[in-house]
Amino acid sequence: MKTQMLSAQRPEDIAAAAGLLRNGKLVAIPTETVYGLGANGLDENAVLRIFEAKGRPQDNPLILHISEPKELESICHDIPAQAWLLAEHFWPGPLTMVLPVRDLVPKRTTAGLDTVAVRCPKTAATRELIRLAGVPIAAPSANRSGKPSTTTAAHVLHDMDGRIEAILDGGPCEVGVESTIVDLTGERPRLLRPGGVTPEELRALLGELDIDRAVLGQIANDAVVRAPGMKYKHYAPSAEVYIISGSSEAAARYIRRRFGPGDAVLCFAEELPLYDGCNPTAYGSENDVRTLSAGLFAALRDLDRPDIRTIYARCPEGGGVAYAVGNRLKKAAAFRVVDAEHEA
Repeated sequence: MKTQMLSAQRPEDIAAAAGLLRNGKLVAIPTETVYGLGANGLDENAVLRIFEAKGRPQDNPLILHISEPKELESICHDIPAQAWLLAEHFWPGPLTMVLPVRDLVPKRTTAGLDTVAVRCPKTAATRELIRLAGVPIAAPSANRSGKPSTTTAAHVLHDMDGRIEAILDGGPCEVGVESTIVDLTGERPRLLRPGGVTPEELRALLGELDIDRAVLGQIANDAVVRAPGMKYKHYAPSAEVYIISGSSEAAARYIRRRFGPGDAVLCFAEELPLYDGCNPTAYGSENDVRTLSAGLFAALRDLDRPDIRTIYARCPEGGGVAYAVGNRLKKAAAFRVVDAEHEA
């Protein structure tokens, strides 16, 4: 099977992609966060092909994408007022909500749960694609399972060429990390995955927000989770990743003492002079965390090479979007963090 390249700038290509999805085929779709590997979310056989193409564990639920907020009622029930409040403020956009699911959604899509994760993406071409397809689109990130997510059509083609029918090319992704996921089925809203909508923004509207333990550390692979990206090692190149915290100078001293053949450095643009001779890769500016968000996965993919065995990574601190970038890097590192200020 040859993977067809389509353009999100051409209405006829969007219509062609919608036809493929209606017929049970797989199409990679652009969103503002990352590229998604799309299938008809109500077609159990099509959804199964997502898991096969990605090599994804089938106990890892998928996100359903809708074209406008009112479609939420067709796939969810007992929708709380908080959900409509969040939709009013953040949809279309990088926010996913976990809600009680209606019976028409296959168990394979929800990983057997009685809830489903739903979002309305910002990308206009993708919302038009969903509208034309006439069904919610199940779409995890369009990378091989566990690897860094895809933020360009070229990334998708690298991972999925010959595995899927088409890629709808919408250019580079704006946000660069997956959507924020908030669970609204418990007594209190719970953050399951940080993203482009920040905890601070959620608390400003909801008044309260619990942080799930999967955001803070690695959880067991036999744990039952309510959303994607919560338990398995994610977003990782083949090399072992270690996050080196502390000041720029302390981190550079720590890394330089240990740096050897097969090692690489992932750092902020401002720190590049500190790693002269270490062939460093910058993924954005520490002073503009949005550049770190947009550049993280592309940088991790560039460093996913056979000659690299260890990656020493610098991670932004604090809240907002930095919190999401830090979460993804910590997932890639399996939460291995070294404090350079206290290490010899």
